Amino acid sequence: MSSTHDITKKRTARANGRQKNGVHISPPPRKSARAVILAGGRGTRLAPYTSILPKPLMPVGDRAILELVVDQLESCGVRDITFCVGYLSHLIRAVFDARPHGYANIRYVHEQNALGTAGPLRLVEGLDDTFIVMNGDVLTTLDYEDLLRHHREQGNALTIATRKRSIKIDYGVLHLDDTGPGGKLRRIVAYEEKPEVVSAVSMGIYVLEPSVLELIPSEDAFDIPDLVQELLVRKQPVGAYLYDGLWFDIGRKEDYEQAVTAWFANEVPSEPLVEVV
Repeated sequence: MSSTHDITKKRTARANGRQKNGVHISPPPRKSARAVILAGGRGTRLAPYTSILPKPLMPVGDRAILELVVDQLESCGVRDITFCVGYLSHLIRAVFDARPHGYANIRYVHEQNALGTAGPLRLVEGLDDTFIVMNGDVLTTLDYEDLLRHHREQGNALTIATRKRSIKIDYGVLHLDDTGPGGKLRRIVAYEEKPEVVSAVSMGIYVLEPSVLELIPSEDAFDIPDLVQELLVRKQPVGAYLYDGLWFDIGRKEDYEQAVTAWFANEVPSEPLVEVV
């Protein structure tokens, strides 16, 4: 079985880079970028693990997920990273204070109260150019440099990295006709046993233009879906970046264990990821 360092090295190796902890890190491209990583949630669905660790520090081998994320962002030219932290933030600081110096400058914004996924952006200073926003618990091989290129070429106000996900409904689904007095005497016209619905879902990775920050309220919690809805109401271009590679959003114990296994095996599912509801 390959080590975490070997796997990360394969994914980040490019010409004219350098070595750090056995990982080949590429030099930044001419146009660098900035990223904001949302790392303040409590991760209650991963309890009891997250009673002692913030979710972004869940281990993948001998590395934390957040360490892998930062290495990947650096390899794609991200020079400035802001962590929006809250729950157990001192542990995140301890890990990255002890981390060997990389290309990116890391700074912190502390949420005193839960602000949602878009609200913390109000606290980040200097977001005056195109930037990435992402969850701190996303395990993927996505090329962030290509995501930025796509966003700029399309002229979007906001771009959402997107992957197909197959949602398996764990019940028999009934299709009913529209006849019958009062809608009470309806007949079944079709029956599907535990069907799967394939949808394009958000990967928890976004690219934003600084102009969209004006739409985030100055108070109260505000989520990125709220921001997307506001942009759509205003007829602003919101785009999708379609990706079919490895991606896991670490949310539940089962998801986490599957993600670690697939990451070590360097497996990309041939079919859309399946979630049972």
